Amino acid sequence: MKEILLILLLQLAYVPLLTLRTIFLVKGVTSLASVIGILEMLIYVFGLSLVFSGDQNLIAMIVYAVGFGLGIILGTKIERKLAIGYINVVANTQQKNSELIETLRTLGFGVTLYTGEGRDGNRYRMDILTKRNRENELYATIEKFEPKAFIISYEPTRFKGGFMLARMKMNKRF
Repeated sequence: MKEILLILLLQLAYVPLLTLRTIFLVKGVTSLASVIGILEMLIYVFGLSLVFSGDQNLIAMIVYAVGFGLGIILGTKIERKLAIGYINVVANTQQKNSELIETLRTLGFGVTLYTGEGRDGNRYRMDILTKRNRENELYATIEKFEPKAFIISYEPTRFKGGFMLARMKMNKRF
């Protein structure tokens, strides 16, 4: 029974590390991904050796597989909490809301405003690049001032120049 519990615990450590390593690789944080990969493989080999040692218990194999599934859930929750990287949020409104724009800028969000033509008149589009860990704060602020705003976000793969890079350089000095 101890061995079965150990297999489950190893999977609950291994799979979240697998998830995080993959995300770090995608985000370009290769040195941290490499260190995580070493830990991941040590746990993987040890866990698999427990499953295949001895009498090749069917229960051990099932627990290994269930642990893998639970580890995916755990790894995803950890990644959401870490919120690594940046998002670009596009908010479309029916009116130019100067109070919203000023509030966002005061909160440290970079906002670029565009005016476009919609079916029923002018529309205002705000492009906002921010860290993922501030996404909920950003959405809540926009919804407070513009409850009918159309908001969409996506993750940029690369960006160069602009407000965020100047801000990151400034923060590194202190």
